[in-house]
Amino acid sequence: MFEGQLESIYIGQVKQADLQPMPHAEAVPGQGLRGDRYYLQEGTFSKPGQPDREVTLIEIEAIEALEQECQLTLQGGQARRNLVTRGVPLNHLVGQEFQVGEVVLRGIRLCEPCGHLESLTVEGVKDGLCHRGGLRAQILRGGILRAGDVIRPMKTGIRNEESGVGTEPTSGQAVA
Repeated sequence: MFEGQLESIYIGQVKQADLQPMPHAEAVPGQGLRGDRYYLQEGTFSKPGQPDREVTLIEIEAIEALEQECQLTLQGGQARRNLVTRGVPLNHLVGQEFQVGEVVLRGIRLCEPCGHLESLTVEGVKDGLCHRGGLRAQILRGGILRAGDVIRPMKTGIRNEESGVGTEPTSGQAVA
């Protein structure tokens, strides 16, 4: 078990533009973070109906290690991920549900760095973030994300009445 924190939130309204820090953002199931290029279906890799494009996360520890090990400095938004976390083992959350404040996410797959990221940042970032480039996640229960929110794993599956997405209840868990 872990308990981490949402360090910062970033939104990019237009593809390839710098991501902007936000004190809070609305997470909308089936769409993403309101105002983000992927919410608007205008991101470089947008694929309508694909839940792994809803929100991306990266560990601040990975960004710090990139600087320490590779002498490459990135600010949080330069990593081109929506949410920067601290104390959260993102690679272990593939297939898992977790809570960020009032929002519930499910890890879909790792968000490995690519040549596009490197073309928008600095040479070497692709190799430097290999296997620690973050996580792509689906929004199961929407709400407002705020910098400073606590991040923790879900003990049981949830059911999102708005989107109809979720897991079956475990023994003893009430069905809404």
